Amino acid sequence: MSTAPLLQSLFPNIQDWGEMGQACVDTLLMLGGSLALTVAIGLPLGVLLYLTGPGQLRARPKTYAATSVVVNILRSVPFIILMIVMMPVTYALVGTKLGVRGAIPPLVIGTAPFFARLVETSLREVSRGVIEAAQAMGASTWQIVRHVLLPEARAGLWAGITVTAIALVGYTAMGGAIGSGGLGDLAYRYGYLSYKSDYMLVTVVLLVVLVQALQVAGDRIVARCKQH
Repeated sequence: MSTAPLLQSLFPNIQDWGEMGQACVDTLLMLGGSLALTVAIGLPLGVLLYLTGPGQLRARPKTYAATSVVVNILRSVPFIILMIVMMPVTYALVGTKLGVRGAIPPLVIGTAPFFARLVETSLREVSRGVIEAAQAMGASTWQIVRHVLLPEARAGLWAGITVTAIALVGYTAMGGAIGSGGLGDLAYRYGYLSYKSDYMLVTVVLLVVLVQALQVAGDRIVARCKQH
């Protein structure tokens, strides 16, 4: 028996597997694009939180308090509500409220503060003695961040990236309820609205496989970082 008839017999409601494949591609595009931007924004934001925190290299209580409030507010807004609230901003930024492009801005805004907190936590775990040794040698704040803090915290940072990537997978699925595309969109339109359970089953399995792949890859990178 060839693959096509077998799939048809197992999942009779799925008529177009090409659409399923495109949904997978859209999910990966949303994940890749939003994760890259999340790291690009969240990493310096997390460094800022660390540096301006109490007792740190550039302690600024007011700056830290203001940044913390913004980060906490953005982290506390449920993602699906954030997507709806951001629709006008998303349209102004990328020219559409729907699809892969329309999903990336709220995905980034929703996860960058979360990742920033993970970065701050990782940096705080760096030994104070290593930082003081760098200061004693006359290193500037930027040099300490670049050559001491980030290298020493790289295992924790990669662990944070892994956790953030997995959270993004869940957010992309939720975005399907308001037209972001991807596997979440298929699960909502066909699995939930049309009561086609095989769509729901396949999309859930694919999302689980993606999460497992991200976790395994992340764990391996973290393990390598700890060996060096």
